[in-house]
Amino acid sequence: MASLVGQPQFPSGHARRIWEDESFIKWRKRDAHVSLHCHDTVEGSLKYWFERNKVDFLVSNSAAWNDDSVSAALDCAAFWVNGLPFVQSLSGYWKFFLATSPTNVPINFCDIDFEDSTWETLPVPSNWQLHGFDRPIYTNVLYPFGLNPPYVSDENPTGCYRKYFCTPKEWNGRRILLHFEGVDSAFFAWVNGAPIGYSQDSRLPAEFEITDYCHPCGSSKENVLAVQVLRWSDGSYLEDQDHWWLSGIHRDVLLFSKPQVFITDYFFKSSLGENFSYADVQVEIKIDDLAQTSEYDVLSNFSIEAVLYDTTRWNDSGSNVDVSSFEVAHMELDQSPKERNGFYGFNLVGKLEMPKLWSAENPNLYTLVIILKDGSGKLVDCESCQVGIRQISQAPKQMLVNGHPIVIRGVNRHEHHPRLGKTNLESCMVKDLVLMKQNNINAVRNSHYPQHQRWYELCDLFGIYMIDEANIETHGFNLSGHRKHPTLEPCWAYSMLDRVIGMVERDKNHACIILWSLGNESGYGPNHSALSGWIRGKDPSRLLHYEGGGARTSSTDVVCPMYMRVWDIVKIANDPTETRPLILCEYSHAMGNSNGNIHEYWKAIDSTVGLQGGFIWEWVDQGLLKEGPDGSKHWAYGGDFGDTPNDLNFCLNGLTWPDRTPHPAINEVKYVYQPIKVSFSKNIIKIANAQFFETTQAIEFSWILIGDGCNLGSGILSLPVIEPQSSYDIEWESAPWYSLWTASSAAEAFLTITGKLLNSNRWAKARHVITSNQICLPSKREILPHVIKMNENVILLTECLGDTITVGREHVWEIKVNTQTGMIESWKVGGSPVLQKGILPCIWRAPTDNDKGGDSNSYATKWKAAFLDNLLFHTESCSLQKLKNHVVQIAVLYFGIPKDQENSFLKSEGVDGGVIDQSSVICKVDVNYLIYGSGDVIIDCNVHPNTDLPPLPRVGVEFHLDKSLDQIKWYGKGPFECYPDRKEAAQVGVYEQTVADMHVPYIVPGESSGRADVRWVAFQNSNGFGLFASMYGGSPPMQMNASYYSTAELDRATHNEDLVKGDDIEVHLDHKHMGVGGDDSWSPCVHDQYLIPPVPYSFSMRLCPLNGSTSCYDVYRYQLPK
Repeated sequence: MASLVGQPQFPSGHARRIWEDESFIKWRKRDAHVSLHCHDTVEGSLKYWFERNKVDFLVSNSAAWNDDSVSAALDCAAFWVNGLPFVQSLSGYWKFFLATSPTNVPINFCDIDFEDSTWETLPVPSNWQLHGFDRPIYTNVLYPFGLNPPYVSDENPTGCYRKYFCTPKEWNGRRILLHFEGVDSAFFAWVNGAPIGYSQDSRLPAEFEITDYCHPCGSSKENVLAVQVLRWSDGSYLEDQDHWWLSGIHRDVLLFSKPQVFITDYFFKSSLGENFSYADVQVEIKIDDLAQTSEYDVLSNFSIEAVLYDTTRWNDSGSNVDVSSFEVAHMELDQSPKERNGFYGFNLVGKLEMPKLWSAENPNLYTLVIILKDGSGKLVDCESCQVGIRQISQAPKQMLVNGHPIVIRGVNRHEHHPRLGKTNLESCMVKDLVLMKQNNINAVRNSHYPQHQRWYELCDLFGIYMIDEANIETHGFNLSGHRKHPTLEPCWAYSMLDRVIGMVERDKNHACIILWSLGNESGYGPNHSALSGWIRGKDPSRLLHYEGGGARTSSTDVVCPMYMRVWDIVKIANDPTETRPLILCEYSHAMGNSNGNIHEYWKAIDSTVGLQGGFIWEWVDQGLLKEGPDGSKHWAYGGDFGDTPNDLNFCLNGLTWPDRTPHPAINEVKYVYQPIKVSFSKNIIKIANAQFFETTQAIEFSWILIGDGCNLGSGILSLPVIEPQSSYDIEWESAPWYSLWTASSAAEAFLTITGKLLNSNRWAKARHVITSNQICLPSKREILPHVIKMNENVILLTECLGDTITVGREHVWEIKVNTQTGMIESWKVGGSPVLQKGILPCIWRAPTDNDKGGDSNSYATKWKAAFLDNLLFHTESCSLQKLKNHVVQIAVLYFGIPKDQENSFLKSEGVDGGVIDQSSVICKVDVNYLIYGSGDVIIDCNVHPNTDLPPLPRVGVEFHLDKSLDQIKWYGKGPFECYPDRKEAAQVGVYEQTVADMHVPYIVPGESSGRADVRWVAFQNSNGFGLFASMYGGSPPMQMNASYYSTAELDRATHNEDLVKGDDIEVHLDHKHMGVGGDDSWSPCVHDQYLIPPVPYSFSMRLCPLNGSTSCYDVYRYQLPK
């Protein structure tokens, strides 16, 4: 069939390749407008919103991320039109054929009698690449086709769709509108063989009137809708966002039935009066009248009403509801002749007394209902939406919401579903919002395009501040030395402005939107000036955002840089000539094991006027489900589908995995974003409410005191209600924990104050933790080194056999040491194998994504150039002596040399061996072991790296445990993964996990699963036998890691599912561990204080055997100073 090709024969008079003409972007497409609902009664409109608003965290439990989501998307399409008698969803299974190009589509496939029985079926909405047609492509900057605007590749996969539908008899005499909510990237449409329109812009609706092309309503004769979708068009040059290139009808297709004269658009506005005691409200209304009568003629035949309702008390107990009891403001037609900025339509005004204001903390909503009646008073048309009363304004260095300088605790969010691509599910959107709210996120930037209309309704409802961003990105032009960005070309101005107009006109009534964005990474030029001018003229009630051109152009009302360093944002905030607030549009790049340093940003934001927060990049790993050869499915990234060009795993930058399982770093985000802050200074515990509108009335506070890992006491903390932007002080000596602290002999103590929800709300269950702060309490005595007193009556048994010396206590423990290498070759406890290999120095880690960022300047590149990934610790000397009957000492000197150059480092020196060529030694390590009769092994390490090395990944020891020791208990930071520059949220305590559960399955493996500030750790088997390790002497707490996957394996594998478990458990105990960074992922950006310079280090640790009856607390307490 593909050989029978034809061309779309419309619009006449235009070149046939109209998808390659930047001046031709639409044909017969209706003007952009708000989302329509086509209600038949006022009661029906109120009932509709009541039902739509019955959404909470329980809905998120049904979120589907696998193949079940395909049918769930169709169920959603039906759900979203439920209760709308004049709206029909065409979503479902359509006939589908994929042609290789627009010039190779089946001839006359749009005709009514075209034979499509051999075609396959495809669910709509969907992206065809995720249903076996064509392939997904992931690029960050580079266009997937040659940069030659407005032309695109001749290899341009083109989807041909056919759908059969009927219209109900109740629609007879009414007008019919065909509404596509989103099609990527350009499309033609026919109804019953007649061309009805063409459109571009993949993220905004396209609507066409089809009344004259349909069979009579109620007829049994089916209408045929044919759609031809092009993967590439000139519009693709404006859609170079950092996400997957996916095609097709990815949002719902709807039919609207409207009367001959109907409400086509409306714009709700409010202006708050003095002290916010009242609000002047108005709504501008446009009427569509085929007769094109004047405004006077419309009013002579029709009346227009607008009413605000407060339906928070509405219930669904029955149909006899007096809607007037919910009316709070009635708007009348404004007859005054005042200038309305050229607006042609009808302006209704009214007043709302004592309005309930909308904010992210208190998302109060009203229902706006607009009614069109005929001369007899009969309802002709009815539209409605949810609106919020709030004021957005500016003060010097501040953006204000309702008069307050709110703080943006935000994330960037792409529309992404691992199975559906760009198609949305209600439950999945709710899941995003529930997780955001539960993790103290209060703002979202729609990156980088307008999103599904339901997303805005949900953000209004849940309370999320939003940047709504136009579908404009031309990042790939940066790679061209001779092509100007479209913003500098007049021929692109129309297309760019159309995208901005479409966004604003569709979304203008949503309370959640506080900033309009002109797009992303598209340079800066006169076209942007035009876009900003249009928005400011259309909607002066909101502020403008645009980062391009340096984030400080005249087209933005906020300074909005991306990935700017902490010290630089502070510098701008302190610049007296810059009067705009600074909000980071992107920061803390969450690629893999990342988000280090984020607390440094928030120290600055919380203490600097002019800094108002930012949006983390980004919310979700954009991995797609892909089936492997064995039938199992995994998360795939760029290149995994054979897509070229591609940018590999640069799409994996989320705080969550594709199925919204949170990354460990989200705990750090929740901590720095928490609205309740606790501090301790000068014997005062200060609890501060950083919210701007909410008191602490809905929060219950509690406390717990631990000393040396033991619970010393806990209780409810009775506090008065703390008003917004206020605090409450607790004097130290009058606190409920004070007597417990003074009575305790603990060497260190920690106080944790936690705030939990008293009752369930829309986004969380009762007892959900809102805030948790841990304070290290002052020591009551001088801090002394840890030591253990040895029992000299315990006799240590020793036996020498060849190069092996065996030490131990019969039936208790046994250690075998190789006298040539100085290594412990085995360690048994109670006859069970414990340690299988080790203990060796280690200064290498498997590079993270951030470690690899920066090409030749990256940490990973420099480490490998210095052979840190290929290091062999050669035993230069080993001396062993039995000092007393209860202690053996082993002193070892290691030289770190490149493995593959080992032979070249050895010079022949007779038959007995050789000596190391000192000039090639990368580092020297002195290790001293003291093995006591008690089973304790004290290890003293002195590490001397060459001074010309780059910053080191880690400084510590590595050893390998028997696989049976899979139970881990530790006293340190946890319970989740944490690193030196990402550990503020982690709290010191005693935690237990298995080795398997410790593993963090980042899609691309690397260093992971670490725990910071570990005082002691125990590795035990199911019978309690194992090994205990702790900091010792004056050494600080350790960084700990235990994994079935070796460092080399974590470095080798490119996908988590490729990892191969080793035969043992690899353990790292680090004296120093480099931070993970995260200011960005393309430059070495770990902050200086979290780097490990190549200087000498000395540290000590203690190892000892554990049996089933041993208490880790007792073992640790034994070494604490008395």
